[in-house]
Amino acid sequence: MPSALELVEVTKRYGATVAVDGITLTIPAGTYCCLLGPSGCGKTSTLRMVAGHEAVTGGTVRLGGHDITALPPARRGSAMMFQSYALFPHLSALDNVAFALKMRGVGRAERHQRARHFLGLVAMEDHAERRPAQLSGGQQQRVALARALITEPQILLLDEPLSALDPFLRVRMRGELRRLQRELGITFVQVTHAQDEAMALADLVVVMNEGRLEQQGAPREVFNRPRTAFVARFIGGHNVIATGDGTMAVRTDRLRVSRLAGSNGVAVTATVTGVEYQGAFIQTSLRADDGTELVAVAPEHALDRDPLETGARVGVSWDPDGAHALA
Repeated sequence: MPSALELVEVTKRYGATVAVDGITLTIPAGTYCCLLGPSGCGKTSTLRMVAGHEAVTGGTVRLGGHDITALPPARRGSAMMFQSYALFPHLSALDNVAFALKMRGVGRAERHQRARHFLGLVAMEDHAERRPAQLSGGQQQRVALARALITEPQILLLDEPLSALDPFLRVRMRGELRRLQRELGITFVQVTHAQDEAMALADLVVVMNEGRLEQQGAPREVFNRPRTAFVARFIGGHNVIATGDGTMAVRTDRLRVSRLAGSNGVAVTATVTGVEYQGAFIQTSLRADDGTELVAVAPEHALDRDPLETGARVGVSWDPDGAHALA
């Protein structure tokens, strides 16, 4: 059964360094949650405290309403898929997946039957007898995933599971992760620093910064209404602009850029510092007269209509519904 995860004022210190600073978070049962943030923000320490691989300095971790803060990893009802996959090189894919059941004393026939079932879930049943060295990175990831799932955890914890894969395979495998989570219905909590990955996978995005929770919400909510300048910049797709009314986040696709001569009602004057063709769109880099760096994204046909060159003086404005005030 899927279970809700609750963190209550959870803190992690390494000597004088505070890695996680009193975070409180509830992840509903059956949710796909992504902990998102830059390196050193505390997301991996948070995941490892949930898994029991790091001791909690302060606060409480609850899974399914039960306090698991002091329990060893094997008694938590969680399973963790490590970034390195950590497969046993001398064992076949089948025996890697079945290993946890072997440690529990499950007989060979039964554990192999169950292992083949979980290899089937990740489309790896035809590779059951291969050892890790005979598998590609994506195939090793699938075996590691099946090994984590065979224990039938209440919650699956994933530490940057796609980081070692090439871009094409990353897109394919994140679709597989989402499919499995929906089919199994259990809670997934994944650590990532990739914004597109979090947006594609998560029901709940939790943005972390310097050991604290900066913002949490559905992907569209976090993207369209970042609460702080940090979130706006880290999530991407936004400019942070100081105006007479305060600081605003303005989506890059809502900026209107036109040559300064004859422009009316512009909010900012700027100089073009770069123009990049990105296939379906054109990305224009700008430096406002006050030194603020801006980015504007426009459809490809904009390049044909009025191509801008580096050094051009432009006026910049935006649609009101593409901007909002930041805290």
